[in-house]
Amino acid sequence: MSRMGFTTWIKVAVAGGAATALLIIGLRHFQPRWSIIQGAVIRSDSDVRKQLPIAGVQIIANYRGSNLSTESDATGYFRITIPGNVLPGQTVNLSFDHSGYKHVDVPVTIRFHSSLRRLVIAAMPPVGSEIDPDASAAPTVVANIRVRYTVNSENEENVGSAVRTFEVANQGNLPCHHQAPCSPDGYWKASTGSIQLDAGAGNQFRDARASCIAGPCPFTRIDSSGYSHGGRIIMASALDWAGSAIFLLQAEVFHTSIVSEVRESHPVVFGRGLNFTVPSTAEGVTLVAELGGAEIVFPLSPNLDMSWATCTARIGANQINASVYQCELKPGYRF
Repeated sequence: MSRMGFTTWIKVAVAGGAATALLIIGLRHFQPRWSIIQGAVIRSDSDVRKQLPIAGVQIIANYRGSNLSTESDATGYFRITIPGNVLPGQTVNLSFDHSGYKHVDVPVTIRFHSSLRRLVIAAMPPVGSEIDPDASAAPTVVANIRVRYTVNSENEENVGSAVRTFEVANQGNLPCHHQAPCSPDGYWKASTGSIQLDAGAGNQFRDARASCIAGPCPFTRIDSSGYSHGGRIIMASALDWAGSAIFLLQAEVFHTSIVSEVRESHPVVFGRGLNFTVPSTAEGVTLVAELGGAEIVFPLSPNLDMSWATCTARIGANQINASVYQCELKPGYRF
């Protein structure tokens, strides 16, 4: 073998050894951050507006002969944690099953360069999607749909005011001699007095204020800590280090009650599905619709199932002060 050929083989051997060492070191320091697979299950449709999330999908992850199962929530979200080390290049097979939708298999291959946990979007075709449901004989028409619900709120009503006076008796020009109470400078003998007001059950005082209205007012001081924040019971206190003085306490009385307001809104219809939102504080959510020309009120039962549609709800999920409802027509009905 020539000297040049021998040198080439040496370089190849060194490079191969270095690559093997790097691979071993990489695997030793490999952290299986991608052992968590999460994603969402949606309805398969070319129109994004009809790709509704599917709840209750049975999901099985098969890895190295072991099966891990979970179920999608109301938003279609699922999460599976693969125990142990999942090395790059290995595959986790996910299967998705739900009545009314075709079975779907999704293989997930773990990639070394990915620093994020895998996100999987599984689109499930509905069973019988090839058949136009509107082509059935004499379908029942659902029209003029409205969403009706009740929102409770607090209402404050001004029901009157309260006025009381109180007197603080004191003799002026008497040295304090460190016998409290004294004037703020500690020199003159002082007196204190107070008055308390009760607004009554279910009532609150607002805008309370106190003042000196008679006597040597420049030589008095009022403590507002007992009434400045309002409330059912308020109190005003005063310090007087001159002659007797008269004080006035006055406040507005408000009554708080719960008011129920009935509201209506309209859903958005895409294909055979409708979508609407209500405030998270909404109660008694119902759908009002015309079926065959007759207006009927349909309260949403706990399982959100009606004679003409099946609904799902995401109560406050990923929403700000809102709950999301999605309904799909049953066979034999059309919008």
